[in-house]
Amino acid sequence: MIEISGLTKVYGQTTVLDGIDFTVADGEIAAVVGPSGAGKSTLARCINLLERPTAGSVVVGGRDLAALSGRELRRARREIGTVFQSANLLRRLTAAQNVALPMRHRGLEDAEVRRRVGDLLERVDMLHRANHFPSQLSGGQRQRIGIARGLALRPSVLLADEATSGLDPESTRSILGLLTGLRDELGVTLLVITHEMDVVRGIADQVAQLDHGRIVEHGSVVDVVRRSDSPLSRALLPMPPTPRAPEGLALWTLRYAADVVSPFWLSRASAQLGDLALLSALTEEVGGSSVGRLTVGLDPNQDAHRVASVFEALGITAERQIMGGIGVVAGAAGETAA
Repeated sequence: MIEISGLTKVYGQTTVLDGIDFTVADGEIAAVVGPSGAGKSTLARCINLLERPTAGSVVVGGRDLAALSGRELRRARREIGTVFQSANLLRRLTAAQNVALPMRHRGLEDAEVRRRVGDLLERVDMLHRANHFPSQLSGGQRQRIGIARGLALRPSVLLADEATSGLDPESTRSILGLLTGLRDELGVTLLVITHEMDVVRGIADQVAQLDHGRIVEHGSVVDVVRRSDSPLSRALLPMPPTPRAPEGLALWTLRYAADVVSPFWLSRASAQLGDLALLSALTEEVGGSSVGRLTVGLDPNQDAHRVASVFEALGITAERQIMGGIGVVAGAAGETAA
């Protein structure tokens, strides 16, 4: 488990992190997102103690790393493996030698090093590239080697700092699948620092948005997408482009809000509201639950509060679009029709 409390980092007169509170449970995957300059990289360096916090605590496995020094800190750091954006492999060492480096630095016996390197390379499906140099590997392959090296000392926490940045979509999906598998098989707690919302939707259990050194929104990915219409929610599940309203129709923006939305909601809404035009939609599975944003067209003479009430009963929040923006007609998540 990672428990961050009151974490503050100041450089001179500049406060980069300002009282961060954040907890990641054992075996959970958490993502931290935010714009450039928000403090994401500084947060990562404070968690693995490459930077010492100005104030606050970083507790991993029950020990406050920020309060340790010397040998105790070096021992505690072994609990945190790190995967960097560009893998940071030493170009004059082979894949196997790069993975072995932390173990050799710790002084493990050669036989133990060879055994564990082979196991790790096999786990990340790179045993067949053991004797290749970084220049002979693709970006995705280098990241797999970086992940194997991050696991070399059997950490309980793996910190991935922009680990998929710059990779093609296929390599990104492969790395995300690998990280999820490692969490499931090894019970490793994962903290992912990223600016890629596809990565968050595809891998994370919870997400925190960092802005100007503070966490401005935090929650499970499903809850953030469903329960709010915040900038983070819209970034995680972007609203499809709003089409031009066909003549004689009013546009409504819909958002899944209930834990379960019936697949027959469209026909049930139409039965009560009349003709309903589905103009654009984005629905996905996130954490095993359905989330969605849609645009529909309805008779403009419909009573707005009745429309909102009909959709609310179906577990959907409805907002009527007006010239220059959206006129909100609140519809909290209600009981979903069976």
